[in-house]
Amino acid sequence: QVQLVESGGGLVQPGGSLRLSCVASGITFSNYIMKWYRQAPGKEREFVAQISETGHTHYVDFVKGRFTISRDNAENMVYLQMDSLRPEDTAVYYCNARYYLGNPIYWGQGTQVTVSS
Repeated sequence: QVQLVESGGGLVQPGGSLRLSCVASGITFSNYIMKWYRQAPGKEREFVAQISETGHTHYVDFVKGRFTISRDNAENMVYLQMDSLRPEDTAVYYCNARYYLGNPIYWGQGTQVTVSS
């Protein structure tokens, strides 16, 4: 059974930092492109960042320079370091795993990030 479990969300003040983690089980982790998405209230889920099975990274423009995605294949973990957080970063953040050839795709249950003073 495949599971993606996120953790690390919470309440943080503007300008603060959080580190999200996602642990995967039931897949050959090193064969998967790992991604983070987010969904704010009343909005569609949107792409945030990804790291390929070979370690190449890609970010959406509004997080470039603030967020860093990384992975640890030995531990089946993917991380999202979020710095200089803004209120508009408030959302549920989801971990996503996509097999490098396209399918299958798996989702975690999400972790809430709230940026507020």
